[in-house]
Amino acid sequence: MAIIEVVDGQEIMEAMANGAHGPGVAVAVVMANDIHCTGGAMALTMANGVECPGIIKVGPNGFSIEMLSDPLARFWPMFVPYVICVCVSVFSIVMYVNDCPGNTPGAAASCVAAGFGRVSFQPIHENPLLGPSYATLEKMGALDWAKVVHGHQISRLFTCFWVHAGLIHLFVTQLSLCSFGVRFEQQFGFLRIVIIYLLSGLGGSVLSALFLPAGSVSVGASGPVLGLIGAMVSEIAINWNAYSNRKPALAILGLIAVINMVMGIFPHTDNFTNIGGFLTGFLLGFLVLADPARIGFLPQSRTSEQPKYKSYHYAVFGASLLLLLVGFAVALTVLFEGKNGGGGGGGLFLNCVPTSGWKCSSGA
Repeated sequence: MAIIEVVDGQEIMEAMANGAHGPGVAVAVVMANDIHCTGGAMALTMANGVECPGIIKVGPNGFSIEMLSDPLARFWPMFVPYVICVCVSVFSIVMYVNDCPGNTPGAAASCVAAGFGRVSFQPIHENPLLGPSYATLEKMGALDWAKVVHGHQISRLFTCFWVHAGLIHLFVTQLSLCSFGVRFEQQFGFLRIVIIYLLSGLGGSVLSALFLPAGSVSVGASGPVLGLIGAMVSEIAINWNAYSNRKPALAILGLIAVINMVMGIFPHTDNFTNIGGFLTGFLLGFLVLADPARIGFLPQSRTSEQPKYKSYHYAVFGASLLLLLVGFAVALTVLFEGKNGGGGGGGLFLNCVPTSGWKCSSGA
């Protein structure tokens, strides 16, 4: 089989076995994974307009294209950097407002990293994640059941996942988002990641509020992050046979999920947010990502099998939509009826695990 390498600046197209002739002549092909490409003199151009170098392999029965580089790497995402910038900015503002030395009378010396002055952290026994006080988090938009239900501050269901309990919490959630979010947005697009991120954040907040104990608040982006993971899991599930590396993909996603769940045992965070976010994202994945002709989120993750919609795709779509709508309707109804499952302590250890080093309520 002859190999023709496409090089920038050189017109080296040769007569093809299928009848395409001459330098610079564009040819159309359909590769095994159903990506439509055209080949020109300088680059291979995918149907979505992305140009990338490649190799045209010519044989007696036609030709195929082998990509030399990951085409998705040429897309720079917009939403993931935006989320990171907003979360870092909000955390900086929260720490400035917190002012540990000024708002901890008689105990300013106990502030962690006191040399940072106004932006130093609360004492470890109050916030082991290196962050602000309970009062500051509550002031800056943290999820608080009483304020949402009785104070009608519904906006807290959204603001809470832009605020973080501490520097460690912020680092874990944003690193998790970076580790797969860039690839997610490159593959599935801006609109899909926005829909899944925001609705998963809302789903996590609603479930968290239902089980949040009195005197506790919840913050953090782990709910939306787990929502993106849930969406990826459902996308892999619906296109199971089209993936050749599903086990490594699921292992990576599982590890990221576990790390974020560990954060849920600390004060001012909780795992009901993570559970709600994951379930919401999982259902949304069946609705907005279940395209059997789409490439997976990891490079070279597809087999050569031609994916098609099957009857169970439509059944899963309908069931997911129904569960999502019913789930939100029931949860919001129960929440605004004033019921709280955390009042009896039933959700305590999923919200926070108290130890001799810290307490889980009121930041005390």
